[in-house]
Amino acid sequence: MNERELILEMLMEILERGTYSHLVIRNVLNKYDYLKQPSKAFIKRVTEGTIEKQITIDYVLNSCSKTPVSKMKPLIRNLLRLSVYQLLFMDSVPDSAVCNEAVKLAGKRGFRNLQGFVNGVLRNIARTKTQIAYPDETDPVKCYSVCYSMPEWLVTLFLEERGAEITKQIFEEMQKVHPVVLRYCGPEEKKEDWKQSVAAQQITLRQHPYLSYAYLIEGGESVQSIPGYEEGLFTVQDVSSMLAVEAAGIAPGDFVVDVCAAPGGKSMLAAQKTGKEGRVLARDLTETKTALIRENAERLKLSQVEIQRYDALSFDPSLKEKADVVLADLPCSGLGIMGRKRDIKYKVTKDGMKEIAKLQRDILEAIWQYVRPGGVLLYSTCTIDPEENEEQVKLFLEDHPFRLEELSPFLPGQLQKEGKTGMLQLLPGKHETDGFFIARMVRK
Repeated sequence: MNERELILEMLMEILERGTYSHLVIRNVLNKYDYLKQPSKAFIKRVTEGTIEKQITIDYVLNSCSKTPVSKMKPLIRNLLRLSVYQLLFMDSVPDSAVCNEAVKLAGKRGFRNLQGFVNGVLRNIARTKTQIAYPDETDPVKCYSVCYSMPEWLVTLFLEERGAEITKQIFEEMQKVHPVVLRYCGPEEKKEDWKQSVAAQQITLRQHPYLSYAYLIEGGESVQSIPGYEEGLFTVQDVSSMLAVEAAGIAPGDFVVDVCAAPGGKSMLAAQKTGKEGRVLARDLTETKTALIRENAERLKLSQVEIQRYDALSFDPSLKEKADVVLADLPCSGLGIMGRKRDIKYKVTKDGMKEIAKLQRDILEAIWQYVRPGGVLLYSTCTIDPEENEEQVKLFLEDHPFRLEELSPFLPGQLQKEGKTGMLQLLPGKHETDGFFIARMVRK
């Protein structure tokens, strides 16, 4: 099975059967781990890119094919999609090679009768790709939907909530390739040696402007291959997630409860802040999720993290008024991380967002009593939807004994002006993080 056939199989699984893209990509790359790095990079790039640009690609296909995308055979439409992605967005692949490989693959997969159709559509696009007429901003919803490959209802939502300028800013940022972020968590005296050993592997480390222990990386075959992984000197974590823990103001000796902890990044950083004399209780709903937390805790050698399988919707009386800090990074629509998880925008719905907002309210109702008087409830999400963020916090404060507390003392200098209200909405394009929301509430 060659690279393009693997990509085709992956797209069938993701786009036709609805499996999450990051799971499919991870499983396939693990299965074919013997492939050379350029092949793995090509497979990942084309698969992710085709999903990311699906609406744009389908617009182009519908403009150049007499048969609409919705009427095509599933295998043929996904073969055309991955081929159009290469034609429009990859200069490194000759157009003739893209067309020839697609025609051969159609025949190999039992569609010899459609080889001429595949060839005709792709050569037409290759010939006319610089003259394709895209919608203009006289119809901003259609324009942004096609140009940024976003569902029209989401474009409308963003325009209503954020306005045209910020919407464009967010969408443009989400199109970019985002480097992996590492959090260095080893001893300070080993940091320089670690950085030198990483650089020796032709991996570039760039310190993040917000936090001294966060590094953007470029290069390397995998996170596991980076020096220091087995020793637990670093972990993968976005800066927005680190900022949420910083905002909690965790002190040595604190008891921290993380109610929706998987994969465990916040729990691990919280544990390092509590020190050996503190305690972190990390909970999540399923055995799969708690296994992820346990794996992280063991690799980072954090014995003060206690891991339990527990439903956050169920009040635990044994924790009543026991926690110095409760981390409530709750399930959300994920609109802030669409640039990393490319199929979120195709799975989220208006009704689904309403259901998630209700779930958040129910979890908050179950967990607020864990916070001792004077303790902190740190609410966070990876979305930029006000109903799940600012509005959720305001509703909660109306009938619970909490008050917002200024975030500024806990934030890096660049963000301090924005943290004065006790709530911070991080936006892609405006801030150097994923889209993320943080609110610091103190129990009266």
